[in-house]
Parts: sequence; structure tokens; C-alpha cells
Amino acid sequence: MTTPNSALRATRMGLLMSQDDFARALREAGRRAGEPNDASKRLVQRWEAGTSVSPRPAYARALETVTGLPIETLGFIPAVPQARVSDDGRGGLDLGDSSTGIGTTRGTPTAQPVPRGNYSGVWLSRYEYVSSSRGRQVFTGLHYVVILQHAGRLTIRSLPGSSDSPLTMDLTVDGNVVTGTWVEQTAEDGHYRGARYHGAIQLLAEPTGRRLTGKWVGFGTEMDVNTGPWDLIFQDASTNKATLDAYNHRP
Repeated sequence: MTTPNSALRATRMGLLMSQDDFARALREAGRRAGEPNDASKRLVQRWEAGTSVSPRPAYARALETVTGLPIETLGFIPAVPQARVSDDGRGGLDLGDSSTGIGTTRGTPTAQPVPRGNYSGVWLSRYEYVSSSRGRQVFTGLHYVVILQHAGRLTIRSLPGSSDSPLTMDLTVDGNVVTGTWVEQTAEDGHYRGARYHGAIQLLAEPTGRRLTGKWVGFGTEMDVNTGPWDLIFQDASTNKATLDAYNHRP
């Protein structure tokens, strides 16, 4: 029984590419690198269906070029010449050279850049704020949101049924640090009478890539600058209509 490659599919959709577009981009990446390939829509379908789980090296390099992500992050098992991960004999894993599959030399560790993950999918957004107009009570804002990733940029939009106050965010990914801006349009018939709030946000990605945790900064009703905690918690890598419909309700 095959397991669909949801990581690759979510990455492709985060790039806003159809399967044809993705195959065309892979062929172009191969041509530019001097390694022509025959990527097709059918091949992309086989990868996403999980019937092909280990692309040939030329395809693997094209996939990394187009997505900006290491092949392992895309849900594939690397072919032997591309093998990067090996058991270090101490319960951990070593990152090997991508062209030889040879493990790194043991000794003094050197800093390695944190590979950028793919965050496309449905997430639960949760933040806390103090309402000065309601006796300084602490409230929690909850939205189901859709994240679409294009290279190092994240576009986030709340599902309309998850809240009567639409939320949008535009973020930039730098390693495990995510930084950007947020905007929330409050409900016309709600406590804040349609007021539009906006500010900045910075989050740190946990090693699993399934939680982003940090703080927001924004202005309050008394025109002072406030801050508070904000988390994004992964729910589902799919962004198809059935998945979005399933999460289009209040958390």
C-alpha cells in the first residue's frame, strides 16, 4: 500500500503551481544546470501519489532547485548517491555530503544552517491580548488559517467560518525565524465595532516544524503599544477544498 507524498503536494501548492507548471519548472531547472530531464505531469502525479519514492539524482537536484528545500523535506527517500543521513552510533544522526553520501567527519561540530521547512497547510492560530475596555481581562483569539508558502515567504489567511474577524499575515522565513506583519478586521457588530488592528510579529519554528511560537506587537484602543504571545499550531498539510471545508468552523 502506497502512502501519498503530502509534503511534496503541499510544497507545490504553496508555490501556486499546477502539476504541469511544476514539471515545466523542473525541466527548466535541469536545462539551466546542464542536466536535462524529462519531468512530466505524469511523473509529478506518481511522486505525489507515493508510487515513486526515490527520484534519480538529476531529478532530486532539480526538485531542490525549484522548491529551495532539501530532498528529505519533500517527503522522498534519497537515492544512495544522494544519501545524507547516517546513524552516528550514539543514537543520533549525522548529516553527510550530498554528492558522496559520506558522513561528516566527527570531531568539533560546526554550525550548520537550519534548513527551511515547508509550512503550507492548515494551522490553528492562537494569540492572547488584554482588553483595556473590558476591565483589563485577558482574551484569546482563535482562527483556523491557511498558509501558502512561496520560497521564503508565507501568505496566511483565516478561513471565513473560523471567526467573524478576518485575519491576514504576511511573513518571511529565515532559517527557523519567521517575521512579518498581521492585520485583523474586527466584526462590525462585535465589541470593537469594525476597528482594524495591525502590527508586527516574530515567531520561532520548533524543530518538528509543527509549531511556530512567538509574540505580536500592536497598538491598543488607548493608542499605546501592546504585546502578547502568539502560536501557530499545525493541523493538516492538505489545502484541498475538502480539507478547507472540514476546518471552516470556529476552533
